[in-house]
Parts: sequence; structure tokens; C-alpha cells
Amino acid sequence: MASAAHVQSSIPLVDIAPFLAGDRADQQRVAAAVDQACRDLGFLIITGHGVHRETLSNVQRAFRGFFALPESDKHRYAVTPDRYRGYVPCAAETFAQSLGRETPPDLRESYVVGPVDTPSDEYHRGPQGSRYFTPNLWPAEPATVRPAAAEFYRELERVAGTMMRIFALGLGLPEQFFADKIDRHITILGVMYYPPVARQPEAGQLRSGEHTDYGSLTMVYTDTDAGGIEVLTPERRWLRVPYVPDAFIVNLGDLMAEWTNDRWVSTLHRVGLPEPHELHRDRLSVIFFHQPNYDAVIECLPTCSGAGNPPRYSRTTSGAHREAKIEKHRAAQSSAA
Repeated sequence: MASAAHVQSSIPLVDIAPFLAGDRADQQRVAAAVDQACRDLGFLIITGHGVHRETLSNVQRAFRGFFALPESDKHRYAVTPDRYRGYVPCAAETFAQSLGRETPPDLRESYVVGPVDTPSDEYHRGPQGSRYFTPNLWPAEPATVRPAAAEFYRELERVAGTMMRIFALGLGLPEQFFADKIDRHITILGVMYYPPVARQPEAGQLRSGEHTDYGSLTMVYTDTDAGGIEVLTPERRWLRVPYVPDAFIVNLGDLMAEWTNDRWVSTLHRVGLPEPHELHRDRLSVIFFHQPNYDAVIECLPTCSGAGNPPRYSRTTSGAHREAKIEKHRAAQSSAA
């Protein structure tokens, strides 16, 4: 049986295993639970995804090893303006600037990985695709980073495909509706390391400032309950997402909200500071920012408009949508500099 329960709060917990192994009635129950969560909050926690604990442990251990390296070693793999792959130093980004808000830099460092197993063909390497399929930059140490990250990416690719099938049924569409729109997706994997808070933060400073995500869905694996994601509820209060071991936190991005004509919501969220007695505790999160194929057409889904509810957004593509979001963020950063 599919289940949607509340875990220490109003964040829905959904077991998706019945969708993978059950009959059509089980699949519909899972889809209905996900649909309700996406309407109400745009956040849920999923279990039953089938990713082995060893895969989760390997990626966690590998990147903890990388972030423990001396700063000079990590900077050898720093991102550049023309290649958003590799290392981003602590306090180098401010997520709230994507909303035009001026806040102190975020207290995190990160490592960015793009698609793996990319074919060398015109679609992926040609003038249009090359910006989205930039080769990854892999650190020499620890040697485990590349295989662990690639394995995790492939597994989350599979889970994202399952979630998009669930999304389709929840939206009253054929189960495979999104399949040809995500088979060459441009997803970014971001590994976020939040170090212990060694000194008093600046006023308004967080581990990650308030923001919404850009794409179709985001999946987050984290390894502790110290600090964590906080979601702004419809009642305008910040709600901490509870820690569920081996589960994934799932939230919608702006693209999916627009695709569904705002039937589903892309919710403002942030990563808060640990409680005062836990400031010594660090946190590592591995985040899969799922984004459809760059040429996938994004326009109001056929089940999301009708009499009195016309389409609210112009037709675009996944790539153009992401580029517009990035340019807006860069413009905000430039004006704040």
C-alpha cells in the first residue's frame, strides 16, 4: 500500500516502492499522494527508492575526503566563468541573490558535477548542446570521488525517471508522457558541504539563503539532522524538513510549477544554521537538480488549464528557461557587487 504520512511536521512522507512493485491501483495511490504534496507544499520525503545504502555511503565518504583537503588543493579544481564544473569555495555564492535579495554570503562550499556517460555526438557536443554537457572536472584525490559520484548520478537519474512517471500519473497524463523530454536531460549534481560554524555569523547569514530551484524536481540526500532545509509554508512560517536516514527530500523547481500552470508549487526554502549547542556539527548534502532535455518544449500541460484557468506562461524550452534564471541571478550578483 502507498502511504503518505507526516513526519514530525507537515512534510509528507511517501513510500514509492508500491509504484515500482505494485499493481495499477498501488501506482495510482502513490501518484495521488505525490500530487497532493506537490499541490500543498511542493516538498515531500520519499523512501522505497531502491538506492543501496552503500551507494549513499560511498558518495558521502568520498566527498567528505575531498572537502577535508587543504584549500590550495581544492582550488586547483575551482569552477571558471566558462565551465560550471568543479569546486566552489566557502562563502563564494549567495543563493538569496537569485531573488534580488542582498544577504551575507552563504556558509557552504560545494562541488559541481554535470551529466556522466555523455555521448560524443552533435546533440551533446555541438554548438547548442556543448554548454550543457561540459566535461566534468574530477579531482585526483580522493580517487574514489569520480566513481562514487558517477554511480550516485546514475542511480538518481533512475529515481528521477521514476518520479517523472509518478508525476505524469498524478497529473492525469500517460505514465510515459515525460519520457522523451528527459532522456537527454541536463541535470547538475551539487555536493554541498556546510562546515561547523566557527564564529558568530553575520546578521541574516545562513548556510544557504532563501531561494527556489530552477528545474523540474530536486532530490536531496543528507547525512545529519544538524541544521537543514527549512520550507516557507503557505502560512508564511519556516518549517524544518525532518531528517529521515537513507531517504531523499524531493522538491519542485520553477520549471515544474510553470509547466503545471501553478497547479503545483515551487516553494521558497533555505538551509538554516544548527541550534546553538550544535554549531560544531557539519553537514553534507548531495543534491540532484533535475532538468529536462535542453530542447524539451515547456508549455502548459494539457491537464492543467481549462475554462477560467488559461495558461499563465509563455511557451519556452528547458534550456532557455534555465538560461533565463541563471542570467537573472548573475545580474543580481553584479548589481550587489
